[in-house]
Amino acid sequence: MSGSPFNLLFGYTPNSPIQFVIYMIIIWVPYIILIVYGQRLQSYAIIADINRYLVKLKYDADQSRSNLMSYLQRKGVSGDGQKVIESMIEMQTIFPVNLDPVGIVKKMEHILRVQDETVKYRIKEIMKNANEIEKTAVLNMLEIASALDYVYKVVRHFYLIGKKFPDNIYLLAQLQMILPSIVKQADAYLSAMNALEKSLPLGDAIGPMVVAEWLRDKSKVYLDEETVFGETTINNRRVAIIKAKGPMANVGNPDKALQLLLDGPFKDASAIVMIDAALKLEGEQSGDVAIGIGAAIGGIGTEKFNIEKIAAEKKIPLYAVIIKESLFEAIAVMTRDIAEAAKKAREAVTDVINKNVPEGGSAIIIGVGNTLGVAQ
Repeated sequence: MSGSPFNLLFGYTPNSPIQFVIYMIIIWVPYIILIVYGQRLQSYAIIADINRYLVKLKYDADQSRSNLMSYLQRKGVSGDGQKVIESMIEMQTIFPVNLDPVGIVKKMEHILRVQDETVKYRIKEIMKNANEIEKTAVLNMLEIASALDYVYKVVRHFYLIGKKFPDNIYLLAQLQMILPSIVKQADAYLSAMNALEKSLPLGDAIGPMVVAEWLRDKSKVYLDEETVFGETTINNRRVAIIKAKGPMANVGNPDKALQLLLDGPFKDASAIVMIDAALKLEGEQSGDVAIGIGAAIGGIGTEKFNIEKIAAEKKIPLYAVIIKESLFEAIAVMTRDIAEAAKKAREAVTDVINKNVPEGGSAIIIGVGNTLGVAQ
């Protein structure tokens, strides 16, 4: 009957008890299954989605390794040399205990220095006939391959745990939510391989590129194997310029260089200005320039700590000029928007110097970043 409760609820009235039973099974069995097993089914769907991202991360890790080996092959390194480099992809760095934070920066510096020296020594031994640009390219490519290999293994670890315990949907859901960002970063690192192979400037080279213009045709002093210093004048202000030694893929040692200059010819500096790339927020324009206060430098934090400590002890103001970029732009070949921002950044630095350093005074400018493809 059209007015029966069953018809009102489901829009259909069974004509017999068998039809009624069949209809109830069709309606209620899936509903009961979803109530009892819904979370597990959702877990399986998330696991399948994670597996799709995991395949992409494995491809990036394998491709980075393949690119590194191909580059070595082209530079005459094969056999045992390639095996040594491949073993270094999985080399682990164990950071010091931080239960007592006093002195941890010095411990981290020591460990990182040993790691850096060990890797550079092995590359130097393997690539005896290569030039410095090629050696630093291999060093950076090795870091990329190592990072992508580690990211893939960490994601795989949580993926396999999720498969063992599919009821732990919250662990799986968190991994699923961050994976698109992780994969995007992995793709960006893989794209940087092309720039390293061809010795093209990265987006991160904008800091050294800005200061390189002031050092053109100026005499330069090498403060260490990776860091160069030059002197110029900006509107009657004596200015020291610090950058990594180019055109190799170096980042230099700006903290140690700063200490040397402040203990020596620039002990009366009125300001320290740092220029570096900074990750832009969504909606911001690539290449925008901003002025800030503080140490503009990335990395693990030891150099930033040392620069802040030096500035605080000597009571010298720290200023920052940052060029906004996406992560992909920072580690891929430099785009036109970023390159054209160099002029705006120099104008911003000049403005900071004019406002904060008296005429006849002195300042120190540090161009922070990987100086691959940028002249000394």
